[in-house]
Amino acid sequence: MRVVSFDAFRTLRLPSVTYIKPTHFQQKLGLIEAADWVLFPEYWQVNSLYYGLHKKIFPSIASYHLGHNKVEMTRAFQTVCPHNVPYTLILANTEQNRESVLEQLDFPFVAKEVKNSRGNGVFLIQSREDWQRYCQHNEVLYAQEYLPIQQDMRLVVIGRKVVAGYWRRQAEGGFHNNIAQGAAIVFDPIPDEAVELVTRVAQRLNINHAGFDVAQIGNHFYLFEFNRLFGNQGLVEQGVRLDREIWEYLLAEQDPPGQPPQGRHPEAV
Repeated sequence: MRVVSFDAFRTLRLPSVTYIKPTHFQQKLGLIEAADWVLFPEYWQVNSLYYGLHKKIFPSIASYHLGHNKVEMTRAFQTVCPHNVPYTLILANTEQNRESVLEQLDFPFVAKEVKNSRGNGVFLIQSREDWQRYCQHNEVLYAQEYLPIQQDMRLVVIGRKVVAGYWRRQAEGGFHNNIAQGAAIVFDPIPDEAVELVTRVAQRLNINHAGFDVAQIGNHFYLFEFNRLFGNQGLVEQGVRLDREIWEYLLAEQDPPGQPPQGRHPEAV
């Protein structure tokens, strides 16, 4: 199996992988076209690889497109699992819509920047003044009901299954559940219902490399978001080898001999 990678760090331990610097993309087209898989391209390369060269890429095209911003991601969740999404408003930033949000959501509520990660760009809105400050810096309004939780779950999907999971507990007096924001990793058991939810949604949307954030309120589970590229601290502590999971998935998804790769048009072969 011929594999090229644009991310040396994430594919360091995979066998027989050729690394290409993303900036050398155009100079290495022959090597790329000969590959069975292209791993971890930059977002700006994805459309050219998938639609132009008809290459099989990992993570999947859906992982890139839906994971690129919270608007696309949330709308997909609202479509396939609406009862598992916190009440969320996504609106153009107009004066009327600013007031509409305040009419529909009680303080406190959560506002988010459309493109951000690691807990950055997530704000607890406790007053009209907080809301006004958020609105001054965002073209799109993303407002979500506040869930009274002190921890959430991170469930990691590789391929078509959840390969690991752990809890992230807020720091004392904190608001974010992100490890980068001071939350602690806790290896308490993960409810089967949460694993089933993430597995079902990931398969439905064809997300094959992601860390999903899940909250539990009583017996109900909510999806916040997923990160296509995620930290591995909790996985290392659990002894999970992502490289093995990725390689096994790539092997299992190989096309039968003589068949054009999935996603490639026959006339392009």
